[in-house]
Amino acid sequence: MSRQRLAIGTFGEIGYLPAPGGRSVARARYRGWDGRTRLVQATGATRGAAERALKAKLSERSLFQPSSSKLTADSPFGDLVAYWLEDLDLEGRLSRRTRQLYEGNMRRLVLPVFGSLTLREIGVARCDHFLKQLARQSYGRAKQARVVLRLALGLAVRHEVLPRNPMDHVSRLYRPASTPDALTPVEVNAIRAAIADWEAGRSPSGPKPDGQLGAIVEVMLGTSARIGEVLAIRRRDVDVTGAVPSIRIAGTIVSHRGEPTVRQDHPKTAKSRRTVAIPSFAAEAVRRRLVRMEAPSLDALLFCSREGTPLTTNNVRRQLRHVMDLAGITGVTPHLFRRTVATAISAEAGVDLAAELLGHTDPKITIAHYIRRNEMVNPATAEMLGRAFAKDA
Repeated sequence: MSRQRLAIGTFGEIGYLPAPGGRSVARARYRGWDGRTRLVQATGATRGAAERALKAKLSERSLFQPSSSKLTADSPFGDLVAYWLEDLDLEGRLSRRTRQLYEGNMRRLVLPVFGSLTLREIGVARCDHFLKQLARQSYGRAKQARVVLRLALGLAVRHEVLPRNPMDHVSRLYRPASTPDALTPVEVNAIRAAIADWEAGRSPSGPKPDGQLGAIVEVMLGTSARIGEVLAIRRRDVDVTGAVPSIRIAGTIVSHRGEPTVRQDHPKTAKSRRTVAIPSFAAEAVRRRLVRMEAPSLDALLFCSREGTPLTTNNVRRQLRHVMDLAGITGVTPHLFRRTVATAISAEAGVDLAAELLGHTDPKITIAHYIRRNEMVNPATAEMLGRAFAKDA
């Protein structure tokens, strides 16, 4: 047999030896993924049978070889996607919601374009063109596609299927210029009035209101909490009897596909776990809810269905949208209340306090996405210009 140095994962020339009973032995040197070369052999009734048995045996020897060893540069992109999803599950680092989001974005945005291509055919130019075309439709979708495409191709690089990740060299995506929107006090009171009319039965259509929507909005305005965090508030998280009424934000509501909606025992980030002093309007809304709550348990949810189960964020959004449509008010979402709170606090006390209230780890996030810019220049400039350019008497 040849004594040449073998590449990892390959075998040398096959040799044959006789075996008892007229059978045949086929053997070859195989260099595994640990770098060691071993003699592997298999027996068969004939030379051909022995050789086939040996090749089958060699193909199963993986040692440190990843389970995706069958992937090559000529494999379809879909095969890489399947292995990438398996790898995400094996790693177990992502939350279930993020894992579902990644798979959904890959199947909805990327696979329809790349599904018929081999890995070798996916280069920088193709990825760059794809993202630019998608960004013309939606910056958000282009950003989501970029994330999952980079992760999947990065796995191919780590497993030495591709020499480099083409996503490392695509052009940067530029977010369209936009200004965070926020409600004015007049708009907030118009929303309150519309909800009050609906809950009092003065607006037509739909099932009889249970009085929770108005309280949910007041708590969002009084805490800056996300809708899922508000719906996860329990009796034990509320203190409206002390000198400073407060609510502890310590969980969120999650809805996994095909599973019941549940309360998750932590909010979105570590800094999102916080205790917030609440204003009188929010404290009054909480007191009214506590009076109406039937379950005495400290773990009972402040806002829940008639059966005591968690409300879904999507149902609350739909209900809010329905009420706003009846009132002829457009563009109101639960997240808009969060931006409204951030804008109000920033105007009064600065962006750092606004970021702390929202549970942000970086005030830059608050500035970029939550605070409506005040377009009014300091009126002091009028006095300065009046003094500088006053007309002669």
